[in-house]
Amino acid sequence: MKHAVILAHPSESSFASTMATTWCAAARAAGHAVEFRDLYRIGFDPCLHDSEIPRPAGFATGEDVLAERKIIGDADVFVFVYPLWFYAPPAMLKGYIDRVFGMGFGYGPQHHGGNRQLLDGRKMLSFTSSGAPSFWVEENGDMSAIRRLFDDHVAGVCGMRVLDHVHFGAVTPDLRKDAVERHQAEVRDTFAKHFHSLQ
Repeated sequence: MKHAVILAHPSESSFASTMATTWCAAARAAGHAVEFRDLYRIGFDPCLHDSEIPRPAGFATGEDVLAERKIIGDADVFVFVYPLWFYAPPAMLKGYIDRVFGMGFGYGPQHHGGNRQLLDGRKMLSFTSSGAPSFWVEENGDMSAIRRLFDDHVAGVCGMRVLDHVHFGAVTPDLRKDAVERHQAEVRDTFAKHFHSLQ
């Protein structure tokens, strides 16, 4: 089984980065293959270009997007790790989804309307963080909104099955080391919950 772990945070030493690398380590320890895509470190261009927009006259997928699709195209599991900014994914991740998971990779055209799901049977998980406490994010409806508008929609269009969305609240620059370690344990527990039977 191959995991594509997609991190969207500008700081290499961020909490999100720690959670992403924790998942990578858990997967590798279980004998799974991992492709770690640190979007800021690889310099991914999140801007969808005019030529890439699907139109009846045709479109041209960017060379960088084709290369990215080749790298993650055989992944069985897509793991997205990112902070919530204005209670939404960073522009970097949204742009990655727009460009990489678009027509020809996530979905394709059908002759009788609608789209054909091209990632049917793949799995999707998300790990997010916010400075606000988790109860605040839940009570305000922000988590249900992102699960519906991002997780469920992206998965639904592409045919993926959402396994989980784990959110870490009250993540601030002064977060204690023991709290980070507890959250790392939760990441490892989440891996075991969904993939222990494959180890």
